[in-house]
Amino acid sequence: MSTSSQQAESPYRQIAGELRARILAGDLRPGDRVPSVRQIAQRWGVAAATATRVTAVLRDEGLVEARVGSGTVVSGQARRGRAGRPVTEPGRPDAERTAALSRDHLLRAAIEIADAEGLEAVSMRRLAAHLGVGPMSLYRHVANKDELLVEMADRAFGEIDLPATGPEGWRARLELAARRQWALCRKHLWLPRTISFTRPLLAPNMMAQTEWTLRALDGFGLDPTVRMREALALHGLVLTAALSLADEVEAEQDSGVTLDRWHAGQAARAQELLRTGRFPLLASVPEDAPRDLDAQFEYGLARHLDGFAVLVGDR
Repeated sequence: MSTSSQQAESPYRQIAGELRARILAGDLRPGDRVPSVRQIAQRWGVAAATATRVTAVLRDEGLVEARVGSGTVVSGQARRGRAGRPVTEPGRPDAERTAALSRDHLLRAAIEIADAEGLEAVSMRRLAAHLGVGPMSLYRHVANKDELLVEMADRAFGEIDLPATGPEGWRARLELAARRQWALCRKHLWLPRTISFTRPLLAPNMMAQTEWTLRALDGFGLDPTVRMREALALHGLVLTAALSLADEVEAEQDSGVTLDRWHAGQAARAQELLRTGRFPLLASVPEDAPRDLDAQFEYGLARHLDGFAVLVGDR
């Protein structure tokens, strides 16, 4: 390859080549975590889309794989030829797989990628490679990536099974809806990033959740606008906590440092500040109080409903 050809080589191919060389040299072994999309973007100074293509190239070559809870790791199934390069399957998609591809299969695969690697890893090209089909075959089922994300979110919300009537009392019903949404967001950390309050998704399963909440508030003399705002406020409470959880999981995967280890590393500085006497109330707070997002969610939910109870009582 000439110098001019090397300079013209796409950035994602150069980065993929560096990571490929580290894997083939044994610097990265099966099961080792490879740089995430965010880490690649930061380390090489490229866009997230370019970083995503790097991961897709390595995955298509069988060198890396998505693993739930770990992100992208070196594949245990990677094979090498005589020259030490990976042996990959032929690039032409399997015609039988293309014919058998369904919308349901496509959405399950997209959610699997998002669960393991985050929303940035989901692209039409990456999804096609994951399914072993040509990218154009996906457009028979979804018009574009925006529609894909809407369908993914709608399918995820379809996992929530709310009873037709629910428990007795408006408060118990709202607690049920909020806690099930919280559990769903814990399962699908990417989900909150697909939701907008100003440009809501026209997704039947998500709309059914809102309808159920509005029905739980029926019969108390509340204006329809008030009921809708309460449904959105409750949903916003869940999403705020879920985004914090997603950020923490992503930070742990990117850095390899758990939350407990991070706090341990900050302990000396924290104690130094607290011993100054400037923050006596902060000094009285148990160290683990801010870390428990489940407890924080429950506290926020309880206090929010306490306040809403006043409004219901006034009616």
